[in-house]
Amino acid sequence: MLTSPELTHYAAFTGAAILIVLLPGPDTLVVVRSILRGGRRQGVLTALGNLVGLTIWVTGAVLGITALLHASEVGYNLLRIVGACYLVYLGVQAWRSRGRVEDEDGAEGRGGGVLGTGFKAGILTNLFNPKVGVFFVTFLPGFVPDGAAVGPTTAAFGLIFVLLTALYWLALLGIAERVRSWMSTPAIRRRMDVATAGVLVAFGLRLATE
Repeated sequence: MLTSPELTHYAAFTGAAILIVLLPGPDTLVVVRSILRGGRRQGVLTALGNLVGLTIWVTGAVLGITALLHASEVGYNLLRIVGACYLVYLGVQAWRSRGRVEDEDGAEGRGGGVLGTGFKAGILTNLFNPKVGVFFVTFLPGFVPDGAAVGPTTAAFGLIFVLLTALYWLALLGIAERVRSWMSTPAIRRRMDVATAGVLVAFGLRLATE
């Protein structure tokens, strides 16, 4: 049974987590692009990949692995550079495949890259972003009540964050699917791809130069 101070900490974390989840980032762009490229199925797969990635980060936080990443400058920088290269790669793929749609197997025609959509894109975009791991090391512990078991409380906070993210994906998938027919017109889709390409490359370059 949670005490009143513990409930206050959980409520504070939930409120902060909602704001963080709602902030658009590379994950959101990749999911939206998956919806545009392959419809609801690809969007769902990409969102599931993102949730699996988050679950891995949460597990790492509970086990203390993310703390080691935060403490290791070499490990953090290596993951940061790999993540930056992957985001730039996704941006280039979005630019190269602008205005095109995927076939029934989920592969883009005329040389499009399969890493740009689907489950693999969702999980890799999340795992290659070291900021997610650092978030669970630097932000989350501030909400753990004094005297509470750190491991179980971190796991509970992580579960809350994953559930909130899942709700966000459900809302985004519902909205995007409703306007997909409008966004799928060649001119609009081309502009969306160009915008996505620019933002993903910008995210990648920012991550690489931080």
